[in-house]
Amino acid sequence: MANIKLDQVRKSFGKVDVIRGVNLDIKSREFVVFVGPSGCGKSTLLRLVAGLEDITSGTLSIDNQVVNALSPSDRGIAMVFQSYALYPHMTVYENMAFGLKLAKTDPRSIDERVKDAARILQLDPLLDRLPKQLSGGQRQRVAIGRAIVRKPKVFLFDEPLSNLDAALRVQMRIEIAKLHHSLDATMIYVTHDQVEAMTLADRIAVLRDGYLMQFGSPLDLYHHPDNKFVGGFIGSPKMNFLPCDLSGTENGGAVVKTVRNTAVHTTSNPNNHSAGSGYTLGIRPEDLLAGGGRAGDAEIEGEVITIEQLGAETYIYLDLGQEEPLVVKAEGNFSAQPGSHIRVGIPAGACYVFDAEEQALQRPAYN
Repeated sequence: MANIKLDQVRKSFGKVDVIRGVNLDIKSREFVVFVGPSGCGKSTLLRLVAGLEDITSGTLSIDNQVVNALSPSDRGIAMVFQSYALYPHMTVYENMAFGLKLAKTDPRSIDERVKDAARILQLDPLLDRLPKQLSGGQRQRVAIGRAIVRKPKVFLFDEPLSNLDAALRVQMRIEIAKLHHSLDATMIYVTHDQVEAMTLADRIAVLRDGYLMQFGSPLDLYHHPDNKFVGGFIGSPKMNFLPCDLSGTENGGAVVKTVRNTAVHTTSNPNNHSAGSGYTLGIRPEDLLAGGGRAGDAEIEGEVITIEQLGAETYIYLDLGQEEPLVVKAEGNFSAQPGSHIRVGIPAGACYVFDAEEQALQRPAYN
């Protein structure tokens, strides 16, 4: 398989900058996910790797060869799109073999490749069916099989599961993860779904407005976001954000005051940051303690807006007098009535502090 390197890659459509100087070093056999909100540039970046769009400036290398001037067919890549794009009059076998026939591949080799791909994707019983006789998940597996038979250096996936229902998405995520392990291939996968990104990726590239915000393993991004955007984007439900003032330090950690004049002792290092306003306190719903904190924890009280009881867990939405409610993840049997007031514990080690430029203050790992 192949490594991929992007060095100061930019893409502009006229005066509109879509990709703004992205640097990435993707290892051979790695599964990398491009994730971000709609319009962030993730699909455009994938199309630059595929050669479907020209790079405005910068260099793109595949397997240590600069490929800026190479056509898509010469890059050793195969792409799976959001749309299955299957030929309706062809059987599954014929759809998977079509590209190889155009390339005048030996018929015996075509047959071997199609049957090997069908075995990997559990399509053996479906080879004689037409696309209209298949489910959505089966059609997507055929589209993936069509890519596998080409034996590419790199597999590219552009939101391949977005047309499937929730249950099928989970099933196909497992299938794609198994496929990566069985093929031991380099894969780049685009999605707006951060849960998909967390469950599939070796490393995640988080994009925003054409900028690379952070590149790292799922747990690195979850525990050590570089900035407020990544902190809010990675994790479900998203991180809570409360405006705060940096008021001092204690035991090397920042002390902040947030809503309701609540003083919170954190483990974030305030080096080179001045006391004052403009800071943001971040804390994940799963780290808050419904019903009150332990010794040494800060506490804050809010009015229950609503609760969501999902069986294994309960989500509580609290009004603290700001625009966004505070979301608290509690045990499944936790009960509270809308309009009632509850106290919530804020463990110091679970807190994040972001400065006025939305950059995270350094903090140790929290267990």
